[in-house]
Amino acid sequence: MSERVIDAGGVRLCTESFGERSAPPILLVMGTGASMLWWEEGFCRMLAEGGRFVIRYDHRDTGRSVTYGAGRPGYTGADLVEEAVAVLDAHGIRAAHVVGVSAGGALAQLAALRHPDRVLSLVLISTSPAVRGDRELPPPTAEFTSFVASAQADWSQTASVVDHLVDYARVLAGGRRPFDEAAVRDLVRRDVERADDFAAVRNHDVLPDGEPSRAPVSSIAVPTLVIHGTADPMFPLGHGQALAEEIPAARLLLLEDAGHGLDRADWTTVVHAVLAHTAAPGQGGNPGAVTRR
Repeated sequence: MSERVIDAGGVRLCTESFGERSAPPILLVMGTGASMLWWEEGFCRMLAEGGRFVIRYDHRDTGRSVTYGAGRPGYTGADLVEEAVAVLDAHGIRAAHVVGVSAGGALAQLAALRHPDRVLSLVLISTSPAVRGDRELPPPTAEFTSFVASAQADWSQTASVVDHLVDYARVLAGGRRPFDEAAVRDLVRRDVERADDFAAVRNHDVLPDGEPSRAPVSSIAVPTLVIHGTADPMFPLGHGQALAEEIPAARLLLLEDAGHGLDRADWTTVVHAVLAHTAAPGQGGNPGAVTRR
């Protein structure tokens, strides 16, 4: 494990890698509003032990990467796509398998559309088509919508922020599985304490999209695995099904009763699927279109 601060076109980003540099590379792209800690170390190590070189990183305004004044991010969502490619450049990697969760899955799709030569394959977890077509997609659940509309936190008080984010994680978990509050609270606390300016993460709430992609997701030409929980309250299952249907030859792995994000209970299943998906032709299994706990 090696943490490294890089210069991405004048932008300071914090990255961390696991495994042997000679192994097939996997770039992990977290959702906006979340640092790389949400790709938990144990998950990263499992991928590395499976023979992959794994890179995670902090987006701008998260963790130890550059931060901006409240409400004035000075960058766009399109810039976050370019920064994923800049992370590869800084590590001397021509192309990588890109794994994105939530909004990170949208960034991964856009990277594959804008820089197809830099993306070997995609794994899209708990996400939705980055370029919307005519398809009607299901809205978030009423519980999720109510929480987002009413929840508040005192961002000057660490305890208030931690409580708020734990409550948010509980809603995202979907309510069908036991919620490990102690583990989530520990992760949130470490995330808040590690950040240079944790309140800056709110800039992601006002981030403009930047130049939109004109290419539909159906033009993504790399092998794609879609992983989606059946109890996702932010992007209900129809979002994952839409991705799997619109991206040519994409496969769909359903996680029964899983919510939004990557539950520790699913690490083994997801790691197995990602390793199979990113194996050299003839060396991997087939994650297939299956439902697993």
